[in-house]
Amino acid sequence: MTVPDTATAERADIATATRVVVKVGSSSLTTPDGEIDGDRIGALAAALSARRQDGGQVVLVSSGAIASGLVPLGLSKRPRDLATQQAAASVGQGLLIARYTAAFARHGIRTGQVLLSADDLMRRTHYRNAQRTLDRLLELGVLPVVNENDTVATDEIRFGDNDRLAALVAHVTRAGALILLSDVDGLYDGDPRRGEAQRITEVRDRADLEGIRLGRGLTAGQGTQGIQGTQDSRKAQGIGGMATKVEAAMIASAAGIPTVVADAASAATALGGGSAGTYFAAARGRRPATRLLWLKHAAVAHGSLRLDHGAVEAVVKRRASLLPAGITGVEGAFDAGDPVNLRDENGTIVARGLVNYDATEIPGLMGRSTRWLASKLGPEYEREVVHRDDLVIVLRSAGPGMAPEG
Repeated sequence: MTVPDTATAERADIATATRVVVKVGSSSLTTPDGEIDGDRIGALAAALSARRQDGGQVVLVSSGAIASGLVPLGLSKRPRDLATQQAAASVGQGLLIARYTAAFARHGIRTGQVLLSADDLMRRTHYRNAQRTLDRLLELGVLPVVNENDTVATDEIRFGDNDRLAALVAHVTRAGALILLSDVDGLYDGDPRRGEAQRITEVRDRADLEGIRLGRGLTAGQGTQGIQGTQDSRKAQGIGGMATKVEAAMIASAAGIPTVVADAASAATALGGGSAGTYFAAARGRRPATRLLWLKHAAVAHGSLRLDHGAVEAVVKRRASLLPAGITGVEGAFDAGDPVNLRDENGTIVARGLVNYDATEIPGLMGRSTRWLASKLGPEYEREVVHRDDLVIVLRSAGPGMAPEG
């Protein structure tokens, strides 16, 4: 692919990426009244079609289903209850995809709708199916339009925002670049509405984000799960703010995918490797498994396991599996295969993993060796409570040089 003249040397990886995932937020697609803005969708389709005509493959992750359903249902604002959100998504998703189909058809491009839930990128069979479907659509020359399956997703299996979904889709599709578009033209070192603030043009690692605040008590690069409903991070129609975009950019860049956060009006410039928005450089090294990205950045824990000091050391420092002997307590109701938090003796979350036992089984296993359990209960009990391949470190335990993992 030819690098446009507008591309800078630092962003040539964006301009030359064979496959690009582009995410657009609700506020960039709708009018202040919540109706779909045909001109905005048309402009976005033109920018993405130009990339396609230049030989690239594009996957569009689009918010806007719930927002698009508000006016037809006579709703003046985004509903708070899940059932009404799902109803609005059911009505709005059809309207949204119809507009995209018409807009891209004007450029001779076919679109295909792909609705995903977090579960689809967690369970291996679902993940592989999603990957094969997206790959095949791209092979057939179709531009996939991806959205969270809001009509069936519950709070327990939601991505929480489409920025995080886009980062995971970029990983699933082995994309070469990710573009996150909204109505904000990048990351600033302060609030541009309050005095002077400078746009940050490039982020190489988390150290470049030190001291930058994105909202109520949130520092750039810090995890966003659990605070996504705050007033500072919400837009009128969407639920993502700059905090979620930065976190999604860090998820993608840590997986080796360069990312740009920019405003929707600068889509063509961002895709061409120009200086729009904020560029997050890709980390080098092997890409992590998708389920581990989901587990660390998007999973909602169904409970917790309390670990003694030795188990924390084994899990965090030696990256060992969690065995029954190191567990001192159980909290919550969960089934085998669910994500759970692993806490140290002070209650601090140090890791998250997929548990191999139900919550009701673990109290009878605590403090016992797997060999003892196998001899008393049978060979099926000679297994880890959480295997190291299904475990991610969330916070390195206390000690010299220990800090949150990126």
